[in-house]
Amino acid sequence: MLRRKIVAGNWKMNKTLTEARELVKSLQSLIGSDVQERVVLIPPFPFLGVLSSDLSGSSIHLGAQDCSAHAQGAYTGEVSAGALKSVGCSYVLVGHSERRGYHHEQETLLIEKTKQALLSGLTVILCVGESLEERLNGSQEQVVGKQIMSIWNALNDTERAQLIMAYEPVWAIGTGETASPEQAQSMHAFIRALIKDNYGDALADNLTILYGGSCNAQNAKELFACPDIDGGLIGGASLKADDFTKIVYSL
Repeated sequence: MLRRKIVAGNWKMNKTLTEARELVKSLQSLIGSDVQERVVLIPPFPFLGVLSSDLSGSSIHLGAQDCSAHAQGAYTGEVSAGALKSVGCSYVLVGHSERRGYHHEQETLLIEKTKQALLSGLTVILCVGESLEERLNGSQEQVVGKQIMSIWNALNDTERAQLIMAYEPVWAIGTGETASPEQAQSMHAFIRALIKDNYGDALADNLTILYGGSCNAQNAKELFACPDIDGGLIGGASLKADDFTKIVYSL
């Protein structure tokens, strides 16, 4: 199997540029070159160019939190995938629960964003997950399955092979709640089985699936020990150099 092992730090709307550069400097000193290839940093848009320069010479990757569904044009406030690639990004999040929730992003839009990102040479980290209500009523697999299929069906196998999935139970993001290793593994196994049944063994076996949802320095090792969890999409803990480093070395 060729599954990549990745720990991606989503900084969301945090840090000033000075603070961001200090965090990157600390991470470079703490994370050895032997594991830097596993690390993706996903800061706010304004910092990308500067941090790309700061990361020059390291194997730490840079990602963006979102991209436009359009290649270029009169779309004030949007950032194209091509522009992200040009400043050093190699990854981009699509469909994060906060984008789906706060900005009401639907699958049609997410398909276009995914296609634009792939055309620009970015690896897409496609986020899926259920709400607390959906978890409590037992519909989590139906919800996540629909989110996956609506986008994967719009792609060809070459495009699908360039995706990373991130399972983020919405009820465990920023709440301090975390899916148990058993809950997380169960959903990751469901996702892999869904891909296998619909798109074949090769895509399923090679698919990297990250866990996102209050993963921290204390629980990362247990979560990452699960057979279908290939790393994490880390929120709050990625803002602290020591904690994020411990998570990286838990993989």
